[in-house]
Amino acid sequence: MPKNVTAPSDMTASPKSPPIFSRLGTFLLTVGMVFAFFVSQLIGIYVAGKLVLPATQNASIGNIFFFGGNDGTVVSLSIMVGCVLLLAVSIFIIRLKGGSLRQYLALKPFSLSVGMGMLGLLLIFMIVSQALTYLLDMTPLDFVDPLYQSVSSVWLLVFAMVIVAPIYEEVVFRGILWSAIAEQFSSASYSENYGAIVASMITSLIFAIIHVQYGIYEISTIVVLALLFCYARIKSGSLLLPIVLHIVNNGAAMWQYVAQAA
Repeated sequence: MPKNVTAPSDMTASPKSPPIFSRLGTFLLTVGMVFAFFVSQLIGIYVAGKLVLPATQNASIGNIFFFGGNDGTVVSLSIMVGCVLLLAVSIFIIRLKGGSLRQYLALKPFSLSVGMGMLGLLLIFMIVSQALTYLLDMTPLDFVDPLYQSVSSVWLLVFAMVIVAPIYEEVVFRGILWSAIAEQFSSASYSENYGAIVASMITSLIFAIIHVQYGIYEISTIVVLALLFCYARIKSGSLLLPIVLHIVNNGAAMWQYVAQAA
């Protein structure tokens, strides 16, 4: 009797079934989701600005974006609006292509041992990153200052940046885009890990570049952090672990900022 062989972690969205996106479709999906990412933020700021900012009924769209983009309450609400829009778009696209949400977005439990191991790696990353930030005298969270000073409730800003933002960012980058890219290299002509590596590199670079509020040092750090999130998805076969790690990372950064600002 042959011994049972433990199945490896999910490396692609569906290694035994054909890709739901073509190569061209994957490229268009990537461009489209990045575009949707920015558009959803603009829609969120416009909607929240009209609801929150005083005297916006006759204000121009440019003024709403300018003042709303520096208002903590507006930005917090816009993050929530953007989350709803991006989740809806992701779900619609996967359903339209006939994919399984649970499988394509890797919405499945992860083992405690893998989770604790990845949490340890994240802790090491945060310690090294904090040490470098101190040695280089960098202030990566300066952009939060006007938001923190103008938000109606600090807890609203914390909830938006620590809980909501990681959810939709992971669904987009370690979810639908990661799966779409990885599945392009799931055939027998490629090595087992090739698709996961390519997907991780591409999505991590895009994820870092879209954080336009940061400088070169911060973007470089984000690339490493994004690769860690990708490794967490590969290791666990679940998108839930990257979401948890992302929340922990943002929570630690926000806690440090609030403690210093108080």
